[in-house]
Amino acid sequence: MGKLKRIFSNEYMKSIIFLAIVLGGIAVFWFGIKAYLQTEYPLLAVASGSMVPTLQIGDLIVVQGGLEVADLNAAYETGDIIVFRKPGNPDELIVHRAVEAHSTGDDTYVLTRGDHNSGVDPWRIYDSHLVGKVVSSLPLVGHIPLFVHSPQGMVLIVILIAVLVVLEFVIPSARNETEPEPEPVEEPLREEDEPATGSPTES
Repeated sequence: MGKLKRIFSNEYMKSIIFLAIVLGGIAVFWFGIKAYLQTEYPLLAVASGSMVPTLQIGDLIVVQGGLEVADLNAAYETGDIIVFRKPGNPDELIVHRAVEAHSTGDDTYVLTRGDHNSGVDPWRIYDSHLVGKVVSSLPLVGHIPLFVHSPQGMVLIVILIAVLVVLEFVIPSARNETEPEPEPVEEPLREEDEPATGSPTES
């Protein structure tokens, strides 16, 4: 028990525990919102101006998954804003409005267009492309993940981590090594502890 108390009273261990709690909380929130919204991409940052004025660069959008193309409202001006994988390049995600719905036999697809663009996109969006539809947005918040994923943001994160390591571990360790250990202080003898100088008295 005493060993555990010493471990948890250590400043380094306190920092590690605090960091683990923060990271655990973020992980619980992220996996929870993914499960609730039924998509791998519940939160996305708008990176282009193709949906201006409806969505601005740097807006953070909330995406509802678990949908099929047939569930979408497709109409100019009022259709659902959807997130989909670009046909031919599935690693690229696009946020545009569903403007037309079509059926070919058993397949249903939608045509899309950015509100700021003049024409309809040159592709058809099927269920296999659909990530979800935008159900909400937060202005400006998306600038944070956009900056973090930029080269400048990566460099800044590395610098901040290095500074934190130096402040938390290197400087305190160096300070402890350079500080001289305190001289032991002898307690003054109390009166009853003083040695006897004469011979013992017989009664």
